Amino acid sequence: MTEEAIVKENKQIARQYKELLRISYQTLTDDDKKLIRTAFDMAVDAHKDQRRKSGEAYIFHPIAVAKIVASEIGLDGTSIAAALLHDVVEDTKYTLEDLQKTFGKTVAKIVDGLTKISSLKKDKDVSLQAENFRKMLLTLNDDVRVIIIKIADRLHNMQTMDAMRPDKQIKIASETLYIYAPLAHRIGLYNIKTELEDLGLKYTEPEVYSDILTKIKESKEEQDLYIKEFSKIIQDSLDQEELDYEIKGRPKSIYSINKKIKAQNISFDEIYDKFAIRIIYKGEPGQEKFLAWKIYSIVTDHFRPNPTRLRDWISSPKSTGYEALHITVMGPKGRWVEVQIRSERMNEIAEKGYAAHYKYKQGENNKEERGFEEWVSRLQEALESSDVSAIDFVEQFKLNLYSKEIFVFTPQGDLKSLPKGSTPLDFAFSIHTEIGIHTRGSRVNNKLVPLSHELKSGDQVEIITSDNAKPNINWLDYANTARARAKIKSSLKDEKKEIAEEGKAVLARKLKAQKIQFNEKSINELVVFFNLKTSLDLFYRVGIGKIDNQLLKDFASSRSNSIVSYFKSKIKKPQVASDLNKDEITAKYDQLVFGKEEEKLEYKLSNCCNPIPGDTVFGFISVNDGIKVHKKDCPNALQLQSNYAYRIIQAKWIDSSQQDFKAVIKLQGIDNLGLVSEITQEISSNMHVNMQNLNFDSSDGVFSGRITLVVKNNNILNTIIQRLKKINGIDKVSRE
Repeated sequence: MTEEAIVKENKQIARQYKELLRISYQTLTDDDKKLIRTAFDMAVDAHKDQRRKSGEAYIFHPIAVAKIVASEIGLDGTSIAAALLHDVVEDTKYTLEDLQKTFGKTVAKIVDGLTKISSLKKDKDVSLQAENFRKMLLTLNDDVRVIIIKIADRLHNMQTMDAMRPDKQIKIASETLYIYAPLAHRIGLYNIKTELEDLGLKYTEPEVYSDILTKIKESKEEQDLYIKEFSKIIQDSLDQEELDYEIKGRPKSIYSINKKIKAQNISFDEIYDKFAIRIIYKGEPGQEKFLAWKIYSIVTDHFRPNPTRLRDWISSPKSTGYEALHITVMGPKGRWVEVQIRSERMNEIAEKGYAAHYKYKQGENNKEERGFEEWVSRLQEALESSDVSAIDFVEQFKLNLYSKEIFVFTPQGDLKSLPKGSTPLDFAFSIHTEIGIHTRGSRVNNKLVPLSHELKSGDQVEIITSDNAKPNINWLDYANTARARAKIKSSLKDEKKEIAEEGKAVLARKLKAQKIQFNEKSINELVVFFNLKTSLDLFYRVGIGKIDNQLLKDFASSRSNSIVSYFKSKIKKPQVASDLNKDEITAKYDQLVFGKEEEKLEYKLSNCCNPIPGDTVFGFISVNDGIKVHKKDCPNALQLQSNYAYRIIQAKWIDSSQQDFKAVIKLQGIDNLGLVSEITQEISSNMHVNMQNLNFDSSDGVFSGRITLVVKNNNILNTIIQRLKKINGIDKVSRE
């Protein structure tokens, strides 16, 4: 570079730095300015020999990220300093200790979090991407500013990707749409989320992006005229009320227009809500709600509202802290128009998200802050649950992000927000894990409802608990939130491990009776013999009685035939279970069940998608071939589900060894006081078996009874029958 070019570049760097201080959303103190200056000087020195792919000095990138953090997100001086330094430890000679010495613990901790995220493997593998996402979110607990600066960093990278190779552009854009845009949405950074989505589309589907962009530019003049016409009609009425307001048009993003075109299979010209009208007013905190409804009243005096499209997020803010009144009215030229009514404070919270509440903090009771902290702690819990695979976690996280919210009440009248489609189980786990784990039943609006009941906004939900209640596998069919599902899976896993521990002790005794040593060699042979994967699989199946005395005798006799064993061992190497010592009880999907009752029916696997055990599937009742089983993502699934919904039947793969089944037993005998209590005590307390139905009839001193039980296998059922026969007064017990 020539001397002249260097001087010019240095001037440009100094200009950018001054602009950074000028555009800061928050008022910077002298100490803040000193801190930012020191950070700027260190960043300039650290990156002095580095250049970006485009050829410009690298320092322009940290300054641009700091500008996004300062003005668009509106964070404090500490965050601006951390943004300037975000690549220093990763790419240059400076260490974390240097940063801590110069800037203190907080800045060093934020930069450390950002360095950790950057050092995660950038791999094409989607599961690794998901794992990186999980790790990134774990830093939320250290300091949420880490994530916010990372989003700003990603936004600037997306804005300056033109110099990159096309394959790199697509990879980074896909990752942005998959991870960063949903995250920005959840943190409440709606403007940044919109820009990330639009830029993501620009690189993943460039033709679609430029086509929609051209059409938006062409129709801009017409839109501006429409907004002017709309504003003119209501302006006089708003002015009469002496309101301080402004009316703006908010165009729909390119990404959401494209999404609508695809979802509804329509053309650009058929989309009527390409923009919304936003009325932003000034008002004292105590007057905000009153003024919002006053403006609502004025708008609806002039334009007919659609009553089904009223959204009041002022009385019940979204969990992101978003507050506004949304109405859809029939505007000029017979077009539906969305009108968003917000105060200046609401507008800033909508645009700046988490940061805006610094400015509007009102003591410790600040609702939005509490909501955000609650979200961070919820998220932290879900992240720390190791049972969920990373991809499942990301999908669940995104599901909970974008799902619409419902608002329900606790028995004490407190308001809780849950994703749409939530059940009483989701509600129970949202209150506390212990309440969820011990849920026995639920009342919604004072009526008993099943745990699978879908909650609606305005419901009052009461959870009935019992110390003896515990999750069962069916709960996973009822729970929809990531938190509830993670906790249920974790509890089921713990219960299975307890059974496996008991099974291990039982197996040691039974092998001793067969004169077989209980050691790793014999356990490996048993795992191979029963075609299992881990030693825990073996212990668990012994614990639930699936592997009984007879099966162990079969194993012993196959082993004791020494001549055969000798030749077998000579001919082929002994098989070793690859996952023998893995701390896991695996599911061996070997059976398909249908409907809510989980019946075993005749079926055929369809050729179009060839489902295999473990796939998510559904059944389709065909005319000639009975039930055909398809994968959920089968190419024909959408067409079958939309055209023949009445012929679709629920289906799922199960592990028959871990599945409960129903059995009915009949009893007869001489009636005496306390007999029913003795029977139920034996079944529930001593054998820990669940009873679903109980029916007793007594006549002339003789009784007959019928009990429906839920048991793991035949052995447990036979043990119950034998134990019931020993009760005084019972004459006959048989299986129906």
